[in-house]
Amino acid sequence: MTVWPYPVVCGTDNKLRGSFCFDGVVCYTCKMSDVVSKVVNTFRQKFPSNPVLIKAPGRINLMGEHTDYNEGFVLPAAIDRAIYFAMSPSQTDRCNVYSLDMEEGVSFSIHDLNPGETWVNYLMGVIDGFGRAGVRIHGVDCVFGGDIPAGAGLSSSAALCNGFGMGLNHLFQANLSRLQLAKLSQHAEHEFVGLQCGIMDQYSSLMGQQQSALLLDCRALQHEVIPVHLGAYSLLLIDTKVKHTLASSAYNDRRRACEQGVAVIHQHHPEVQSLRDVSRAMLYEFQDKLGEDVFIKCLYVVEEINRAQRAATHLKKGELVEFGKLMYETHWGLSQAYEVSCDESDFLVSLAEEEKDSVLGARMMGGGFGGCTLNLIQTEKIKSFREKVLHQYVATFKKEPDFYLVNLTQGVSIIPAP
Repeated sequence: MTVWPYPVVCGTDNKLRGSFCFDGVVCYTCKMSDVVSKVVNTFRQKFPSNPVLIKAPGRINLMGEHTDYNEGFVLPAAIDRAIYFAMSPSQTDRCNVYSLDMEEGVSFSIHDLNPGETWVNYLMGVIDGFGRAGVRIHGVDCVFGGDIPAGAGLSSSAALCNGFGMGLNHLFQANLSRLQLAKLSQHAEHEFVGLQCGIMDQYSSLMGQQQSALLLDCRALQHEVIPVHLGAYSLLLIDTKVKHTLASSAYNDRRRACEQGVAVIHQHHPEVQSLRDVSRAMLYEFQDKLGEDVFIKCLYVVEEINRAQRAATHLKKGELVEFGKLMYETHWGLSQAYEVSCDESDFLVSLAEEEKDSVLGARMMGGGFGGCTLNLIQTEKIKSFREKVLHQYVATFKKEPDFYLVNLTQGVSIIPAP
């Protein structure tokens, strides 16, 4: 599916409502409205009360991949693809939750949180986090659904945790800050899902600002808002349709390699607490002690922390060409040094490099091993580039990628119900 963010007449009702794609696909604004209506209508069919409605966006990361758990800098942004929650108190200690996307429901007590193998782990983890924070909550009735492609690296899991957490926070007047909610969501992934993720996904989904990215300091957990003015360019995601599993051993292996590198250097430089504190010179000083694999992985992270800061500076100055060059650098670092790419992602970035005059930058995005590539592309060239990608990708991999144009948007919010 391709969705275009141009303000033209929408073909579904002849009103100016957002966008309309070249191929006749319903515009994003109308598609979003359909999702919201379905969530609310399903809730009213299943439960007797009027719900509060929460929008929890996914996120992209413009620069700074695998730097968050190394206390470095990242440059994420919330996007206009989201999970929507209709929620109200159940008046009991039971949570009755229905997932539109999975077409299944669950019911469990907030006093009996036993992780299983499904999406309910994320919700149980959030509830457990409220308890650990000393906040008393009760059960809820909830229906949720959205349009964040699963497995595409757009942080649907963070949106799921954040939206549910925001709903609980609102319904039970817990008064937790957005930073506290981000930490709750991260806790859910750590303890109930088994993924030792950094906090970038949860933070950016909650803190996102309209048409802006966040330069997030993952040590201080503070951010600078970076306005993003793309002019004649757009952000195009191309989904490889390779479904990555971040909880796999490969992701956690990368994290362990970074920790091993820090442990070696810390013995000689006690001030070093993470790769945030390590310079290139320091790494080369201990190259032999680190071993080849750990050295290469750590070198990528040290360079990427620097790239994220330079990228923010380029965006503030409107230097899109320089920003795009850093995107290509990041991709090949992720592919060849950090080894978290895949053949499909490398293929898509190579196609983008053939069109550098119109595709200023491209890279794989997310934890790796599949998902989307992010492309900074001249808007008027999207159609021709899409046709080229479709032809060559299908011929090579025998499957068709999906294309998503995204806009940068506000973080998790309570919205009016239709």
